[in-house]
Amino acid sequence: MKKLYFLFALVLFSYNLCFAQQAKYVFYFIGDGMGVNQVQGTELFQGELNGKIAIEPLCFTQFPVSTVATTFSATNGVTDSAAAGTALATGNKTKNGAIGVLKDLETPVNSVAVWAKNSGRRVGIATSVSVDHATPAAFYAHEASRSSYYNIGTDLYTAGFDFYAGSDFMEPKNKKDSNAKNLYKMADEYGYSIARGYKDYTSKSAKADKMILFQTEEASSKDRSAIPYAIDRTEKDMTLEEITRSAIDFLSKDLSKGFFLMVEGGKIDWACHSNDGATAFREVQDFDKAIKQAYEFYKQHPDETLIVVTADHETGGIVLGTGQYKLNLKAIENQKTSESGFTKILNSMRKEYKNNVPWKAVQDALEENFGFWDEIELSEEQEARLRSVYEKTLKGQKAKMEKSEYAQDEALAAEAKRIINEIALIGWVSGDHSAGYVPVFAIGAGSENFSGRLDNTQIPKLIAKSAGYMIEE
Repeated sequence: MKKLYFLFALVLFSYNLCFAQQAKYVFYFIGDGMGVNQVQGTELFQGELNGKIAIEPLCFTQFPVSTVATTFSATNGVTDSAAAGTALATGNKTKNGAIGVLKDLETPVNSVAVWAKNSGRRVGIATSVSVDHATPAAFYAHEASRSSYYNIGTDLYTAGFDFYAGSDFMEPKNKKDSNAKNLYKMADEYGYSIARGYKDYTSKSAKADKMILFQTEEASSKDRSAIPYAIDRTEKDMTLEEITRSAIDFLSKDLSKGFFLMVEGGKIDWACHSNDGATAFREVQDFDKAIKQAYEFYKQHPDETLIVVTADHETGGIVLGTGQYKLNLKAIENQKTSESGFTKILNSMRKEYKNNVPWKAVQDALEENFGFWDEIELSEEQEARLRSVYEKTLKGQKAKMEKSEYAQDEALAAEAKRIINEIALIGWVSGDHSAGYVPVFAIGAGSENFSGRLDNTQIPKLIAKSAGYMIEE
């Protein structure tokens, strides 16, 4: 009898142990475009700021589990964000450009967020770009094309998750059907409250059953596609850290249910498309601040929380070191604005000087925003390049813009960015994605499952395994 009792107790203990190890609260962070060197570069940059040749670690790189993942899509060796987002969300490869469907562009596949919802968890999807952009959309939408923004917006409501956040909707009105419902007006129909900015969220969240958090209307009137880069931010701008804090707060209304939260650092990718090293590293730092919000929650619930951090792909083919056996990353500390931010400065100068800007005014702006001539010594060749671009573009000529994936910038802004990258000894292979490995970091309940080299399709399935979700195609 004693032996039988002991055996029963052992089985019960083992069952309770397994149950306790399941993740009740899951955080899934995706740094868009954040390859291994984007992370390493940020840590080396932080080290140089502290006067040493060594990494100054980010919060998430100190998680006990770390590995890498492959990112190719079903049809391309180099993925786009839609196919990569679908892989990270659903565990299925698909065609570049497709959202939440297989490569036949018709068969829908459910995401880990849906698995979580169907397992009784509260669910949130958040990003620093528009809420209907490729990565967040992959968690709730089923569309053949990532650019079907209005349809993706209607899918958002159909999915019915508890919390969404981003800069705004890209297409709140259906451009093809003037009789179709406005996405903002659909919020009431589906039981959502829309908050505009962090302060508005704090005033509305207590009474809201479901929430959509956007930046202020003033901010959206300037740029609805994303919140501003960290390097360009003002006190009025919403931050990814605030978005994450709001999501945790809202999903914690009923902790007994547990929750799943995906947060995307979307503008790391944008900065890398522009080959803007300083802006990219600042975006990784900003992403880390958002992750710290989750880590604080983890410290309060360490046995029930899982945090996974990864990326959808690498962007730009960033190189740390361009031939010399050294780096000079500290130089980019002097860059005070993004390439796009400096374009806005030059645009203002065009208006002030009626399109004929004095060289001295340009020099002052470059010194203030890049540290040239003051903190950073330029070679004769570098100064000649700046002067040449100035002569061709700012002395009575119309603006000549250089186009990247998400921006069109003044030629002088692009040249200044290239020069400070050169001085920092940062190189770029392209303005597009690469097939480089992306990092994976994990901590908490079930984090031990994330070991060995992974493919991106394995990550949502491992999250489901760690949290006890039923995987549903």
